[in-house]
Amino acid sequence: MANQLTKEAVLAALSKVQEPDLHQDLVTLNMVKNIEIAGDRVSLTVMLTTPACPFRAKIERDVKAAILEIEGAKAVDLKMDSDVPNDGRMRGLVNMPIRNAIAVGSGKGGVGKSTVSVNLAVALAQAGARVGLLDADIYGPNTPTMLGVDKLPPPNGQRLLPAEAHGIKMISMGLLVKPGQPLIWRGPMLNSAIRQFLGDVDWGELDYLIIDLPPGTGDAALSLAQALPLSGAVVVTLPQLVSLEDATRGLNMFKQLEVPILGVVENMSYLDMPDGSRMDLFGSGGGEKLAEATNTPFLGKVPIDQNVRIGGDTGKPIVVSHPESPVAKALQDIAEKVAAKISVAALSGKNELPINIVE
Repeated sequence: MANQLTKEAVLAALSKVQEPDLHQDLVTLNMVKNIEIAGDRVSLTVMLTTPACPFRAKIERDVKAAILEIEGAKAVDLKMDSDVPNDGRMRGLVNMPIRNAIAVGSGKGGVGKSTVSVNLAVALAQAGARVGLLDADIYGPNTPTMLGVDKLPPPNGQRLLPAEAHGIKMISMGLLVKPGQPLIWRGPMLNSAIRQFLGDVDWGELDYLIIDLPPGTGDAALSLAQALPLSGAVVVTLPQLVSLEDATRGLNMFKQLEVPILGVVENMSYLDMPDGSRMDLFGSGGGEKLAEATNTPFLGKVPIDQNVRIGGDTGKPIVVSHPESPVAKALQDIAEKVAAKISVAALSGKNELPINIVE
C-alpha cells in the first residue's frame, strides 16, 4: 500500500489486476492509459482487446477496487475503451485494413448459418466494434432480406460501397442481381465474384469481417480461404446426431485449409414451452458431442423462437428486435466468446488453435 497517491502507485496497484482471458496483468498488457490524478480523484482509461469483452464488468470492478485500496484515493473516474488487435495476417486483396476475418460455415444447408452470421455481426457492432458482413453464399444470398437492405449506395469511383444496416457494412450478390434471378455459375466465375467482394469494395477499416459461407465444402469456401487469410471459423450445426457427419465435414475442410476453429454453435437447440418445460424438436446434444469429439470449444446453444424468423423476414435481426430474449442473449454471449478467442489468438501470436479431428 503506497503512502501517497501517484501514477506509480496506481500502476503498482493495477499490476495485480489480471485480464481473465489473457492471464496477464493489465499493466504488462499495456491496457492502462491516460492516468491523471487530481487531489484524491484518479482518472484513467482501460483499453480492452475487444468492445465485446465478456469480462468487461469484472475488469471494471477489479480496477476500481484496486485503486481505492491506495492510500489517499477516494474516487475513480474510469473509462472503458477498446482497441481490437490485428491477427497479423496479410490480406493483400483488401486495400483497407481488416484486423480479423471470421468465417461462419456448416456442412449442410438449413442449419441457420446466415441467422448466426447476421446476429453475430450485429451483436459485435452493438458492442462498439467496426464490423463488415460478406455474404459469400453466391447461389442463395439472403442476408439483404435479413438486414432489410435492397440496394447498394452509389459506387465510390471504381469501387463499390457496402450497404449499411444496424451498424454494420454488408455486401451480397443479392444486391447485384435482380430479385429472383438464378445464378448459374461455374467455379471460376464464383472465384472471381468473391475476389471482387474483397478487392473492389471500399470496406474502410474493420475490426471484424464476418463471412457467411455457403453450405457444404465447395468452391466458394476454398476460394475465400485462398483469397483472404482467416482468423478463425465458427461451425454451426443442429442438435440431432445426424448433423454430426455433415458438420464434421465442415470442420475437416477448415482443418485442411489450416483455418483455426473458434468453436461450434448448436442452433435451434430447444423450444421453451409455456409451462416452463423444454421441447427438443430436433433431438439434443449434437453440438456438444461434435465439440467434444473434435476437441473443439462449444460456444453455446441457440433456442428456437418464432421472432428469429419474423425478424429475418422483416429485416430486424433478433438481437435488435428482441435484445432481452433468450435467443438474443445466447447470440450475444457467443459473439463475446468469439471476440475473446480472436483477441487471445492475436495477442498470443498463435495462428492456430488446437484441434483434433476425428476421421
